[in-house]
Amino acid sequence: MSLFTSLHYLVALHQLKHFGRAAEACHITQPALSNAIRALEEEFGTAIVKRGRAFQSFTPEGERIFVTAQRMLHEQELLLQDLKSAADQPVGSLTLGAVPSVMPIAARFVGLLQGRHPGLSLILRSMSSPEIEAGLENLSLDLALGYTDRLKSRAAKISTIDQYTERYFLLRRAAKPARTGLRIVERPMSWEAAARLPLCLLTPEMHNRAIVDAAFKQADIRIKPVIETNSILTLGLSVLVGDVSSILPGALVGVLRGYPELEAVPLMGPEVMTPIGFMFACTDRPSHTLRAALDMASDPTWRQHVTAHTGLLEAGVPRRSSASSR
Repeated sequence: MSLFTSLHYLVALHQLKHFGRAAEACHITQPALSNAIRALEEEFGTAIVKRGRAFQSFTPEGERIFVTAQRMLHEQELLLQDLKSAADQPVGSLTLGAVPSVMPIAARFVGLLQGRHPGLSLILRSMSSPEIEAGLENLSLDLALGYTDRLKSRAAKISTIDQYTERYFLLRRAAKPARTGLRIVERPMSWEAAARLPLCLLTPEMHNRAIVDAAFKQADIRIKPVIETNSILTLGLSVLVGDVSSILPGALVGVLRGYPELEAVPLMGPEVMTPIGFMFACTDRPSHTLRAALDMASDPTWRQHVTAHTGLLEAGVPRRSSASSR
């Protein structure tokens, strides 16, 4: 077994924190993965993993070995891409992380990027903001889409490409289903009025929930949701079948356009506008695949695509209803 293969197993175990799931992701048996980790421990003369009946965590030495392993694998990928890629035909892998609220846009991005460059092998992961920031720093992520304003308090050398401004809507069942899908109500609703409704919101550890809570706090309101979840899908489905409302950014409301039973109301007082952008580690040697992704992230055609699927009330996107807010 080559050293690089063993390091791939090590990285999978670090990401998944479970021997069985890591082995499955690497398409090997669990004993084979365990043996590879033990061989690395013998090679470096130190324990890498804290073991009990199940995986517990990496040791401090194991964390240091993981960081070095990730950099070695990154250098290997750069070399492979240099050997296989032509100037306008990148070949290789690209791993992209995205916060849950922007996954519809990230999915469109990887789909269009792979269509433009068929030689790319893309991995898109839904991740929390802290996981994304750590992934960019340890090079387990090549690119991320998320909340760029969080980087202001970090010393890490991460560059950004702004994409759009996240605006927020109250999602509720319509009094009468529309003929042409989800309606956008023109008359805004205040956050104070939204607080009086039974709400389904994300759980407190989610950054999107922190943004929502900050808006309610700015309006001098404290809320207690009737449903909390860490699943974006649950937010929309709970409104669709239940007697609750939710608060979603425009990119997620856009995914629900096909449901005439729903309507979205823009929230004001305060108006919350959160910048969303691509993030990547500063380097003087970007990979061929990263350069291709960054080129598309700045392409005017892609920017138009983003605008059409995020704001819903931005220029060029017609408003579908003049109904007043209930």
